[in-house]
Amino acid sequence: RICCRSWSPSWRKWYIESASSKWIHHKTYGKFLKMALIKKVRGLEPRIGKDCFLAENATIVGDVEIGNNCSIWFQAVLRGDVNSIRIGNSVNIQDGAVVHCTYEQSETIIGDRVSVGHKAIIHGCEIKEDVLVGMGAIIMDHVIVESNVLIAAGAVVLENSHLESGHIYAGVPAKKIKKISEDRFNNTIKRISENYSMYASWFKED
Repeated sequence: RICCRSWSPSWRKWYIESASSKWIHHKTYGKFLKMALIKKVRGLEPRIGKDCFLAENATIVGDVEIGNNCSIWFQAVLRGDVNSIRIGNSVNIQDGAVVHCTYEQSETIIGDRVSVGHKAIIHGCEIKEDVLVGMGAIIMDHVIVESNVLIAAGAVVLENSHLESGHIYAGVPAKKIKKISEDRFNNTIKRISENYSMYASWFKED
Protein backbone atom coordinates (compact mmCIF):
# COMPACT_ATOMS: atom_id res chain seq x y z
CA ARG A 1 0.00 0.00 0.00
CA ILE A 2 1.18 3.49 -0.71
CA CYS A 3 -0.23 6.96 -0.85
CA CYS A 4 0.38 9.38 -3.71
CA ARG A 5 2.68 11.80 -1.97
CA SER A 6 4.53 14.54 -3.81
CA TRP A 7 5.73 12.50 -6.78
CA SER A 8 8.07 13.97 -9.35
CA PRO A 9 6.67 14.52 -12.87
CA SER A 10 8.82 11.72 -14.24
CA TRP A 11 7.59 9.28 -11.59
CA ARG A 12 3.97 10.28 -12.24
CA LYS A 13 4.43 9.78 -15.99
CA TRP A 14 6.10 6.40 -15.50
CA TYR A 15 3.36 5.32 -13.08
CA ILE A 16 0.55 6.29 -15.47
CA GLU A 17 2.21 4.41 -18.32
CA SER A 18 2.69 1.35 -16.10
CA ALA A 19 -0.80 1.35 -14.60
CA SER A 20 -2.09 -1.44 -16.81
CA SER A 21 -0.05 -3.78 -14.64
CA LYS A 22 -1.43 -4.70 -11.21
CA TRP A 23 2.03 -4.70 -9.68
CA ILE A 24 4.61 -2.00 -10.31
CA HIS A 25 8.03 -1.20 -8.94
CA HIS A 26 8.25 1.84 -6.70
CA LYS A 27 11.67 3.43 -7.07
CA THR A 28 11.84 5.01 -3.60
CA TYR A 29 10.69 1.93 -1.71
CA GLY A 30 12.69 -0.40 -3.91
CA LYS A 31 10.03 -3.08 -4.08
CA PHE A 32 6.94 -4.09 -6.01
CA LEU A 33 3.65 -2.76 -4.68
CA LYS A 34 0.06 -3.37 -5.68
CA MET A 35 -1.64 -0.08 -6.55
CA ALA A 36 -4.82 1.48 -7.89
CA LEU A 37 -5.56 1.39 -11.62
CA ILE A 38 -4.76 4.85 -12.97
CA LYS A 39 -5.20 5.08 -16.72
CA LYS A 40 -4.85 7.68 -19.46
CA VAL A 41 -7.87 8.05 -21.79
CA ARG A 42 -8.00 10.17 -24.99
CA GLY A 43 -4.63 11.64 -24.05
CA LEU A 44 -5.87 12.81 -20.64
CA GLU A 45 -4.46 11.39 -17.45
CA PRO A 46 -5.51 11.70 -13.79
CA ARG A 47 -3.79 14.33 -11.66
CA ILE A 48 -3.52 13.45 -8.00
CA GLY A 49 -2.67 15.82 -5.15
CA LYS A 50 -0.39 15.32 -2.16
CA ASP A 51 -0.91 12.89 0.68
CA CYS A 52 -3.77 10.93 -0.90
CA PHE A 53 -4.67 7.31 -0.24
CA LEU A 54 -5.76 5.23 -3.22
CA ALA A 55 -6.97 1.70 -2.48
CA GLU A 56 -5.37 -1.08 -4.49
CA ASN A 57 -8.49 -1.86 -6.51
CA ALA A 58 -9.78 1.68 -6.98
CA THR A 59 -10.02 2.82 -10.62
CA ILE A 60 -9.23 6.38 -11.75
CA VAL A 61 -9.20 7.08 -15.47
CA GLY A 62 -9.04 10.04 -17.83
CA ASP A 63 -9.63 13.71 -17.05
CA VAL A 64 -9.75 13.46 -13.26
CA GLU A 65 -8.18 15.95 -10.86
CA ILE A 66 -7.99 15.08 -7.17
CA GLY A 67 -6.94 17.58 -4.49
CA ASN A 68 -4.77 17.03 -1.43
CA ASN A 69 -5.45 14.70 1.50
CA CYS A 70 -8.16 12.71 -0.32
CA SER A 71 -8.98 9.03 -0.03
CA ILE A 72 -10.37 6.82 -2.79
CA TRP A 73 -11.51 3.54 -1.27
CA PHE A 74 -11.82 -0.06 -2.37
CA GLN A 75 -13.65 -0.67 -5.67
CA ALA A 76 -14.45 3.01 -6.10
CA VAL A 77 -14.51 4.13 -9.75
CA LEU A 78 -13.78 7.65 -11.03
CA ARG A 79 -14.35 7.66 -14.81
CA GLY A 80 -13.23 10.85 -16.49
CA ASP A 81 -13.46 9.37 -19.97
CA VAL A 82 -16.40 11.32 -21.41
CA ASN A 83 -16.05 14.57 -19.44
CA SER A 84 -14.03 16.01 -16.57
CA ILE A 85 -14.12 15.20 -12.87
CA ARG A 86 -12.78 17.75 -10.37
CA ILE A 87 -12.39 16.82 -6.71
CA GLY A 88 -11.33 19.25 -3.97
CA ASN A 89 -9.26 18.70 -0.83
CA SER A 90 -10.00 16.27 2.01
CA VAL A 91 -12.63 14.37 0.02
CA ASN A 92 -13.38 10.70 0.65
CA ILE A 93 -14.93 8.50 -2.05
CA GLN A 94 -15.94 5.37 -0.19
CA ASP A 95 -16.05 1.72 -1.19
CA GLY A 96 -17.92 0.90 -4.38
CA ALA A 97 -18.93 4.48 -5.17
CA VAL A 98 -19.04 5.59 -8.82
CA VAL A 99 -18.24 9.09 -10.07
CA HIS A 100 -18.98 9.70 -13.75
CA CYS A 101 -20.34 12.38 -16.09
CA THR A 102 -22.09 12.79 -19.46
CA TYR A 103 -20.36 13.26 -22.79
CA GLU A 104 -20.36 16.90 -23.95
CA GLN A 105 -23.09 17.78 -21.45
CA SER A 106 -22.19 17.55 -17.77
CA GLU A 107 -18.94 17.46 -15.84
CA THR A 108 -18.67 16.48 -12.18
CA ILE A 109 -17.34 18.88 -9.54
CA ILE A 110 -16.92 17.89 -5.90
CA GLY A 111 -15.88 20.51 -3.34
CA ASP A 112 -13.70 20.30 -0.24
CA ARG A 113 -14.50 17.99 2.68
CA VAL A 114 -17.19 16.01 0.87
CA SER A 115 -17.91 12.43 1.93
CA VAL A 116 -19.36 10.11 -0.72
CA GLY A 117 -20.82 7.05 1.00
CA HIS A 118 -20.47 3.40 0.06
CA LYS A 119 -21.95 2.54 -3.36
CA ALA A 120 -23.25 6.04 -4.00
CA ILE A 121 -23.46 7.27 -7.62
CA ILE A 122 -22.38 10.81 -8.47
CA HIS A 123 -23.17 11.64 -12.09
CA GLY A 124 -22.54 14.91 -13.93
CA CYS A 125 -23.37 17.22 -11.03
CA GLU A 126 -21.82 19.84 -8.75
CA ILE A 127 -21.44 19.20 -5.03
CA LYS A 128 -20.10 22.10 -3.00
CA GLU A 129 -18.06 21.91 0.21
CA ASP A 130 -19.00 20.13 3.46
CA VAL A 131 -21.57 17.70 2.07
CA LEU A 132 -22.34 14.13 3.11
CA VAL A 133 -23.75 11.84 0.41
CA GLY A 134 -25.24 8.83 2.17
CA MET A 135 -24.71 5.19 1.27
CA GLY A 136 -26.33 4.15 -1.98
CA ALA A 137 -27.60 7.65 -2.80
CA ILE A 138 -27.81 8.70 -6.46
CA ILE A 139 -27.22 12.25 -7.68
CA MET A 140 -28.09 12.79 -11.33
CA ASP A 141 -26.95 15.19 -14.07
CA HIS A 142 -27.02 18.98 -13.68
CA VAL A 143 -27.82 18.82 -9.97
CA ILE A 144 -26.32 21.53 -7.78
CA VAL A 145 -25.81 20.65 -4.13
CA GLU A 146 -24.99 23.70 -2.04
CA SER A 147 -22.65 23.55 0.97
CA ASN A 148 -23.58 22.02 4.34
CA VAL A 149 -26.08 19.48 2.99
CA LEU A 150 -26.79 15.94 4.18
CA ILE A 151 -28.21 13.57 1.56
CA ALA A 152 -29.68 10.51 3.26
CA ALA A 153 -28.78 6.93 2.38
CA GLY A 154 -30.69 5.64 -0.63
CA ALA A 155 -31.95 9.07 -1.71
CA VAL A 156 -32.35 9.76 -5.43
CA VAL A 157 -31.71 13.38 -6.43
CA LEU A 158 -33.34 13.92 -9.80
CA GLU A 159 -31.77 15.72 -12.76
CA ASN A 160 -31.63 19.54 -12.58
CA SER A 161 -32.45 19.65 -8.85
CA HIS A 162 -31.00 22.41 -6.67
CA LEU A 163 -30.41 21.43 -3.04
CA GLU A 164 -30.37 24.36 -0.63
CA SER A 165 -27.56 24.88 1.86
CA GLY A 166 -28.03 23.77 5.46
CA HIS A 167 -30.70 21.10 4.93
CA ILE A 168 -31.25 17.34 5.01
CA TYR A 169 -32.66 15.67 1.89
CA ALA A 170 -34.09 12.16 1.77
CA GLY A 171 -36.39 9.88 -0.22
CA VAL A 172 -37.13 8.87 -3.81
CA PRO A 173 -37.19 11.39 -5.29
CA ALA A 174 -35.20 13.32 -2.69
CA LYS A 175 -37.10 16.05 -0.85
CA LYS A 176 -36.04 18.65 1.71
CA ILE A 177 -36.75 17.24 5.17
CA LYS A 178 -35.46 19.78 7.68
CA LYS A 179 -32.63 22.13 8.53
CA ILE A 180 -29.34 20.79 9.86
CA SER A 181 -28.60 21.85 13.42
CA GLU A 182 -25.05 22.76 14.40
CA ASP A 183 -24.91 19.61 16.52
CA ARG A 184 -26.06 17.41 13.62
CA PHE A 185 -23.52 19.03 11.30
CA ASN A 186 -20.66 18.43 13.75
CA ASN A 187 -21.70 14.85 14.49
CA THR A 188 -22.28 13.75 10.90
CA ILE A 189 -20.80 15.81 8.06
CA LYS A 190 -17.76 17.12 9.94
CA ARG A 191 -17.13 13.97 11.96
CA ILE A 192 -17.24 11.60 8.99
CA SER A 193 -14.95 13.79 6.91
CA GLU A 194 -12.38 14.01 9.70
CA ASN A 195 -12.64 10.32 10.51
CA TYR A 196 -11.95 9.30 6.93
CA SER A 197 -8.77 11.36 6.95
CA MET A 198 -7.77 9.39 10.03
CA TYR A 199 -8.74 6.03 8.48
CA ALA A 200 -6.68 6.82 5.39
CA SER A 201 -3.64 7.56 7.56
CA TRP A 202 -3.70 3.99 8.83
CA PHE A 203 -3.17 2.68 5.31
CA LYS A 204 -0.40 5.16 4.57
CA GLU A 205 1.72 3.77 7.38
CA ASP A 206 2.70 0.61 5.45
